[in-house]
Amino acid sequence: MAKSRWDFSARGLGRVAAITLLGTMLCIAVPVVVDLLIMKPEPLPWHEELWTDVLIPIVLAVPLLLVLSLKMRALAIAHAQLQVVASTDSLTRVLNRGAFTMLVDAYLGHVREQGRREETEGALLIVDADHFKTINDRFGHDRGDEALRVIARSIQGLVRGADLVGRVGGEEFGVFLPGSSSRQAEAVAERIRKTINEAEFDADGERTPLSVSVGGAIFRGDVSYADLFHVADQQLYRAKQAGRNRVVVARMPGKLAA
Repeated sequence: MAKSRWDFSARGLGRVAAITLLGTMLCIAVPVVVDLLIMKPEPLPWHEELWTDVLIPIVLAVPLLLVLSLKMRALAIAHAQLQVVASTDSLTRVLNRGAFTMLVDAYLGHVREQGRREETEGALLIVDADHFKTINDRFGHDRGDEALRVIARSIQGLVRGADLVGRVGGEEFGVFLPGSSSRQAEAVAERIRKTINEAEFDADGERTPLSVSVGGAIFRGDVSYADLFHVADQQLYRAKQAGRNRVVVARMPGKLAA
């Protein structure tokens, strides 16, 4: 869920307002406290006290604090945008290989550190476009790029918010399904295959069918990303060898998935 522009995060306008307000109050409080603590031979008239202790701090502090906090917000937004760019595949707008691998590794590492190995399950799917070279050779790389975008959008439309989708190769996509049982993972894989097979993809005014092969590794307990990818890639190879446009999944050896 997207955050409100008025939240108190580093990118929220709520923080800008809070910094400006609290900073101004502090600037007012300082001269007031000084006046109360330092004995004056003759107190100033009330309107002069108001001007020196309240109005001057407001006039000086509000613009300065507002500009400073807005600059800090702009830097936070720019930093967040750079992080998105650095972790996103520019063509398909899903995670790039490095970000996908890092996030899956981080999830598995967190599970390991929390001591929840026995109760943790999930799956890694590798989705590979069938006969992709034929599309590039026949219609050109621009249409091949569009085919990849269609595949990426189809996958993203079928996963949950907690799932991860990344481009892990030229025409290969990884889908990580934390918390999914064997049955759920197989169902997602089959929906991905079927949805892409039915997707509308026009190349030079000609409807061109797309298909993918899906290999999956289902796990329960302690596992590494490298082992997951290895098993999923093996199943992808089997799907290709069996004729493509199909799903082949396997449970990781050792602790079996439910």
